[in-house]
Amino acid sequence: MNVLITGGAGYIGSHTCVELLNAGHAAIVVDNLANSSAAALKRVERIAGKEVAFYEGDVRDEALLDRVFDERDIDCAIHFAGLKCVPESVSKPMEYYDNNINSTLTLCRVMARRGVKRLVFSSSATVYSAQNAMPLSENSVTGDCTNPYGWTKYISERLLTDIAAADGEWSIALLRYFNPIGAHESGLIGEDPRGIPNNLMPYISQTAVGRRDELTVYGSDYDTKDGTGVRDYIHVMDLAKGHVAAIGYLLEHRGAAAFNLGTGKGVSVLEMVEAFQRANEVAVPFRFGPRRPGDVATCYADASRSEKLLHWRAEKTLEDMCRDSWHWQRLNPQGYGE
Repeated sequence: MNVLITGGAGYIGSHTCVELLNAGHAAIVVDNLANSSAAALKRVERIAGKEVAFYEGDVRDEALLDRVFDERDIDCAIHFAGLKCVPESVSKPMEYYDNNINSTLTLCRVMARRGVKRLVFSSSATVYSAQNAMPLSENSVTGDCTNPYGWTKYISERLLTDIAAADGEWSIALLRYFNPIGAHESGLIGEDPRGIPNNLMPYISQTAVGRRDELTVYGSDYDTKDGTGVRDYIHVMDLAKGHVAAIGYLLEHRGAAAFNLGTGKGVSVLEMVEAFQRANEVAVPFRFGPRRPGDVATCYADASRSEKLLHWRAEKTLEDMCRDSWHWQRLNPQGYGE
């Protein structure tokens, strides 16, 4: 299949491109490079031994998308493109609503005109209410989000669900990610955030490699086993394989369906720091800082529905995640900037 991947040069997008190419699909990427690097796609080509078609531009540019559909025989789309920093969304809500929702609307308009109605949507566990008991299943309460980023994902899910309800030809998978970390085992591609990382693993690995003096652990007084936030960390390559599995599901099913992609295990910040130090025999100095706006204490998945319907489950261990993250950072101390 010819798969359009919006945001395909980003962290999760680039790793998914590898899995798509390995599975025999063609990858057509649209990315504005706001939080990504074209170098990642060149490295994807090295890993997979196949070419990636790349269009630089914003998914909200309807004329650009029309050109892509004119030039490529698109069969399916995976929609990654969007802003994704929880604390930043609190301070810049207008940018997040504009980017994340309008990109989804524009993509769906173009797809509908072209009769291409298979879509995998990059959603998030932030769509779930903080009032839910753990673990979170797809039937847990959504909405009542704690930050604008979560609301943009929730609204986009609602939009896509309504589109599928109005037109029975659509097949849409809403993939609710938990916390992707790690890198491709080659060390050629990995997570390379701009500025001080907002996600835990790149902050840990950049501290270990000497780019940061110390890790700041945001919050030490949560109602958790050690006072730090607990999350469900999933290896990015497991997550990438989940997208390939979702495409297979769309070929056999109509309508919109949500799926959790996680391991089902909660790991605290301090446990992650300890695991990274142990796996890689490297020190990670840290200090405690205040809680960040929009963060919750605990979040982990019940991913049994994905195992049953997508025939997918996370396979890589916490040690794999820590080792592959460090391998990427050690080989690329300045990320793609080198």
